[in-house]
Amino acid sequence: MKSPTYFIYARKSTDDEERQQLSIPAQLDELKSFAQKEGLTIIDTLIESKTAKVPGRELFNGMIERINNGESQGILAWHPDRLARNAVDAGQIVHLLDTNKLVDLKFPTFWFQNTPQGLFMLSIAFGQSKYYVDALSVNTKRGLRQKVRLGWMPAQAPRGYLNERLSKTIVKDPKEWKQIKLLFEYYSQGTHTFSDASDFLSKNNFKSSYGNNLKIDAVKSILKNPFYCGLFWYSKELHPGKHEPIISKKLYDTVQEVLTLRSRPQTKVKIPKPFTGLIRCGECGMMITSEVQKGYLYYRCTKKSKTHDCQQPFIREEKLLEQINSHINQVSLRTDWADKMLAKLNKEKDDISQSVMVASKELKGELSGISKKINFLLDSFLDQTISREDYLLKKSQLISKKKTLEEKLLALSRRPYDWLERMRDWIVSALRADKIASDNKNLFQKREFLIKCGSNLTLKDKTVDCDLPDHWAALRAARQVGTWVPRVRVELTSGVFQTSAVTTLATSAMCAGMGSNHRPHVYKTCALTTELPALNIHELYQIKWTYRELNPACRQAGRIFKFLKWTRGESNP
Repeated sequence: MKSPTYFIYARKSTDDEERQQLSIPAQLDELKSFAQKEGLTIIDTLIESKTAKVPGRELFNGMIERINNGESQGILAWHPDRLARNAVDAGQIVHLLDTNKLVDLKFPTFWFQNTPQGLFMLSIAFGQSKYYVDALSVNTKRGLRQKVRLGWMPAQAPRGYLNERLSKTIVKDPKEWKQIKLLFEYYSQGTHTFSDASDFLSKNNFKSSYGNNLKIDAVKSILKNPFYCGLFWYSKELHPGKHEPIISKKLYDTVQEVLTLRSRPQTKVKIPKPFTGLIRCGECGMMITSEVQKGYLYYRCTKKSKTHDCQQPFIREEKLLEQINSHINQVSLRTDWADKMLAKLNKEKDDISQSVMVASKELKGELSGISKKINFLLDSFLDQTISREDYLLKKSQLISKKKTLEEKLLALSRRPYDWLERMRDWIVSALRADKIASDNKNLFQKREFLIKCGSNLTLKDKTVDCDLPDHWAALRAARQVGTWVPRVRVELTSGVFQTSAVTTLATSAMCAGMGSNHRPHVYKTCALTTELPALNIHELYQIKWTYRELNPACRQAGRIFKFLKWTRGESNP
């Protein structure tokens, strides 16, 4: 029988020349000595630097194909784990042995014969090899996770740091860490590009391993790396590190903001136009728009009217802003007025709370009585004291009444303070008007205030006119007079209640705060008269009851006159 020929197959697990650099020469020397000693015929030597954990080794697959083609009938290797560490490659070897395409395997460190016992031992060796690499992977990952938990990145340190091999830690590179810090400080200014940063590093003797300037991608990678501020990524998760940071977290965040801004597409800077769409033309009624001319913002009529040829001129934003500030300032509420009004609202809230408790108690009592009646009605029906028709009729009436009372109780618990909150919101808004008028940086705040006031702004002949709702207009009139509640003229003529501006402020504000739709029958914003003496509180109360009789719809008249009484500082009659 002709002696088989052999392939020498030597393999190491990595293509890194620094690792296992003696593995291949040592294997080849041992295998050649073994072949010479055993008298084996070698037709080719195959050297491969690739892991056998997964299938896909090019030289190994080529060797298997050549064996299938009959070029050789044997393989000489150092150990079965050099041939296969996965089930696919191990299965190919066993299959070739079963089909006699592969006659023999030779190992200096493992006994093998092409017999059932030899194949069994070979399968065990392949299984042990696979188990070893699987267990090694699990143990290695466990060790890496433990290292991460201890605060050390289980990888090569980036530039600016060095891996300390003895202590298995990471320390600063004394030659490069200062340049890294200077790079972050330089780029955080927000005025430099990546090319500028690369040139900056080159001037500070920080170059690539080939002595050239760093590429843009390398600079970007350094600037994005959180390792320099004391953090590091591992398995797509950010971890705190124990290494000494080169820069502060604040400086790192600043650089990230600059990077984010530079990564966005460059867009044209938009000039804010806060009063566009807020004002109407006083001539044609169209909206006022804005446009930039020679670096200045002008407001003008859109002139879109199809029935009127508008001739209104432009107006500079600065001139328009002066008039808007004036209108806002006119509806500001004095601090002493606001303090008195808020104190009064707090007292009203306490009074309402007591009233609500009493009313709720009464409603709950009625509900309890209805529930007892329904139970008594059911007992009477079960005892056949009343007929089914009478029972159903009476029950439906009681259920309907109960539902009505429940809704009243619910409304009482939800809405007793609605008018107080609206009134408080009005006071706070009016109190902030001075500050809003004086702040010329946040122009959109002025726009929001004017919208909240419900103002109707018109622009005609470069003059802004502001039409306000009653309570704001009354406040403006009171500001013009400059007093809280001076002498007041009150007349009753044909059932019509006429009052001066400050009295209207009280009535309008209170009605607006209470959510009432009532407005004084005659309202005119004018200067207060001082010809007649001020009414005392007894006269005010007398007019209050007369006004109630003449105007039943104004249910809150009592509160209005209490409000007036409080503003005058008089006690109850």
